[in-house]
Amino acid sequence: MKVAPRLLTNLSYLAMMSLAIGLNLLPVFLTTIGQLYGGETGLTQEQLGRLGAITFAGLVMGILVTGPLADRLGAKPFVQLGNALVALSLIGAALTTSYTMLALALFCLGLGAGILDMVLSPVVAALNPTRRAAAMNWLHSFYCVGAVFTILIGTVALTAGLGWRGTCLILMILPLGLLVAFAPLHFPSLHIEGGRLKLRTLVRRAWFWVALIAILLGGATEAGMAQWLPAYAETALGFPTWVGGTGLLLFSVAMAAGRMVVGAAGARWNAYQVMAIGCGSSVLLFIAGSFLPSPLLALAACVLVGFTGSCLWPTMLAVTADRYPDGGASMYGMLGAFGNIGGIFMPWLVGVIADRHDLHWGLAISALAPLLMLPLVLGLRRTA
Repeated sequence: MKVAPRLLTNLSYLAMMSLAIGLNLLPVFLTTIGQLYGGETGLTQEQLGRLGAITFAGLVMGILVTGPLADRLGAKPFVQLGNALVALSLIGAALTTSYTMLALALFCLGLGAGILDMVLSPVVAALNPTRRAAAMNWLHSFYCVGAVFTILIGTVALTAGLGWRGTCLILMILPLGLLVAFAPLHFPSLHIEGGRLKLRTLVRRAWFWVALIAILLGGATEAGMAQWLPAYAETALGFPTWVGGTGLLLFSVAMAAGRMVVGAAGARWNAYQVMAIGCGSSVLLFIAGSFLPSPLLALAACVLVGFTGSCLWPTMLAVTADRYPDGGASMYGMLGAFGNIGGIFMPWLVGVIADRHDLHWGLAISALAPLLMLPLVLGLRRTA
């Protein structure tokens, strides 16, 4: 059976939206989940933050496990497994009645998203050997499209009274449809031709470890705000629920716009300068969003973090690829895993600080991520 590059590429774009469901559904419903699974007292901020961390833990495990296996077994089993896990986890999340079972469902949801995150990029690259850069940019833009789609569905469902369970069942349709659509298709080989810098060689290099820590902090910058923005808008700024969902939607739109602007600029802008500006401006916006006396201005600052922080993860990937062009899929897998580790600890840390002080201080702690990333970026630039 022949590979159908255009069809398979387009379906991979849609699968990126399936991945986005796994990472963007929870923030819209944090307040609802706190009431639904916490009884009369509700869940603590730490318990809510733990759910986001559990989802990202599943994501990282999916990335780490899939990377070395996909070259041996092919991409198709993992694309199918990823979509199946997302669909089944959404069903489980809709039916579960306890916090523990919800946490398990969210871990599996993150696991499915991680499998897709690892395998979709090399699939699209193999399908489009003469236009890899354009195809990869399109692929990752569909993550933002998926985030907006998920937030819109969740916000509309809340307004219509469908709630958490109804939204999970609606969103389940996309990964189930993809499972059927991918079934008859033949996938390209992911084997890398020619020489490749082995991972055990790469991990002995100090520059690479600094890049790993930097991308971890870049991931933390995104996740700290993305996971808590709706709950912060509702509980700390006093906005109604629909405004919290809309704020997260605008955050995702701002992130998509930031990546498009940096992508369009291309080589005209120095990548390290772009990241340094992104780090510095994100710190200022985190502080403004946490402590401005005007709720509207504070919410606007939170949304703008999506624009300023959007360049940190993909640009760090790009400069590392420039430094080690023969790093191969294992290098991307390790970078992706470290970036998502930032998504594990930062939402949890926000919840811990919020329980001890309040959510204003909880969100402000996220400013540490871009603040610590800034000197690392400048250091990498000097040795590039």
